[in-house]
Amino acid sequence: MNGKRDIGSILRKPSSVVAIVSAILCILLAVLSYRLVLGSPGHTLPDPPQSASVSPTQKATPTIAVSPTVAPIVLPVQDPSKVLGIAGDVNTNYAGIPWVRIGYPTCGWGNLKGQVLQQTIQKYHKQGIRVLLTVCQPDPKNLFNASLMQDAARGNADAVQCGNEEMKQDASVSFLYVSPNNFARFYDMCASAVHQVRAATPVLLGSLDPHVVGPDYQLLMNQVNYLDQMQNAMNTSVHPGGDWDWHTQTLGLIDSWHNGYAGSNNLRDLFSFWAQQLHINLNSGQLGKHLWVVEGTGCFKGCGIPDDAYDQAVAHILTLTTDITTTMQYHVPFFYFSGRDFYDQGIYWPIGVLDDNGHAKPLREDLKMGARTLTLSCPGGKRTTVQEQEQLLAQLYSGCTLPSNYAGILTS
Repeated sequence: MNGKRDIGSILRKPSSVVAIVSAILCILLAVLSYRLVLGSPGHTLPDPPQSASVSPTQKATPTIAVSPTVAPIVLPVQDPSKVLGIAGDVNTNYAGIPWVRIGYPTCGWGNLKGQVLQQTIQKYHKQGIRVLLTVCQPDPKNLFNASLMQDAARGNADAVQCGNEEMKQDASVSFLYVSPNNFARFYDMCASAVHQVRAATPVLLGSLDPHVVGPDYQLLMNQVNYLDQMQNAMNTSVHPGGDWDWHTQTLGLIDSWHNGYAGSNNLRDLFSFWAQQLHINLNSGQLGKHLWVVEGTGCFKGCGIPDDAYDQAVAHILTLTTDITTTMQYHVPFFYFSGRDFYDQGIYWPIGVLDDNGHAKPLREDLKMGARTLTLSCPGGKRTTVQEQEQLLAQLYSGCTLPSNYAGILTS
């Protein structure tokens, strides 16, 4: 009660009232001027940092200056004939190669998610390099985890492959197989997440297991049947009454045959097979709108290649040259696999353009550097001589052509 009387007696004094009203007006004017400044063009209140937290006993430190949010670098969508890359890793620079294929952690390795993924892709974009991000199907309990797909989509990759070898029926990697019904739902969720971020981003429909045209004809037809079943699921359970058609999508393709060795060219034969299934003229230049080679490489064991250094080296370099000339002839996107040699289950896989330490490999890897060279004819009438595999890949991607006797040089 005494407190109330004291306040009342103060307010009844005219001089006190004037002083209090003046103080209140000053406070109001100060607040109003602050809001007007922050509300003017170029001034915005910052969002609170996501990683910062303030406990109930702490006072948040006021922000003094705010740096403007930098818009991500988004490179324009390219014509399919320009999509030429390598399955690489973020720690290796593949000079002169315009695209790189990297994997989201659902593929079983790495930490390319969230801000790390976004920053990694931005680093590539600053160099003018485009990125194909492969989002492998997660384990069954996370197959329809929308947050994973949304996180991958926010990476702003230039193209996204939703799923990888989803048709593979192999007991040693049984976790890869996804039924057509479940894959239809997974692909729909993944593609939708990507297109919500950017509608123009190409999305690949998983990847087709590597098979050999001829001996594996029935296995190839099984892939067509899988796609037919997926289409049925898409139009009956995922989007009932829809008209989704796999023939209008873009398929990922894997080829791992010794193309060029003993005259074989399984990649060309696969192009012919899928052009027929897609109802496309192979020579029309349109196949690349519906088929991307996400892994192109040569086998070195279990496929008839003698187990000696000469034959494996020759098969390897002939596959590289044959695959690139074939894919550029038909204007199909292509990613060479792999960037580097690697070990898997105790076996050394000599299928990269660099060795397992990231060092350059000679054209004939059974010989010393410079033992075999190729002089290429390049745009503008220029000629360039190469002695390394990575050099050769980059120059072929840039439009240079091989000498007519290149096979003789490489095999002699």
